[in-house]
Amino acid sequence: MVIIDLMAALMGVAMGFLAFLVLGGLSGLFAWSLYPGVRVSKPGVQKLLKVVLLGFLAALTSSYLGQFMGYFQPGQMLEWLSAMVASSVAGGFYRAIPQK
Repeated sequence: MVIIDLMAALMGVAMGFLAFLVLGGLSGLFAWSLYPGVRVSKPGVQKLLKVVLLGFLAALTSSYLGQFMGYFQPGQMLEWLSAMVASSVAGGFYRAIPQK
């Protein structure tokens, strides 16, 4: 029984990690691409990967911070909403910063 509980806990952590990678990455990417403004050049792969990583980190941070502060439990809808909002804001801020 202990092994099954351990496997379930590890699968939950792994699935949460992958979900935040996809959700945060896509939210950050959409916020970055839809942010209004003049595009200086065509974005390279490196910039796209930076935005995806930034969105993922923002989603993960908002999730763990909200759980730590007691605002929600893992898997609640508010956790997912905060992750999407945080990654979208991070992508928008990244796009708003002037870059070369």
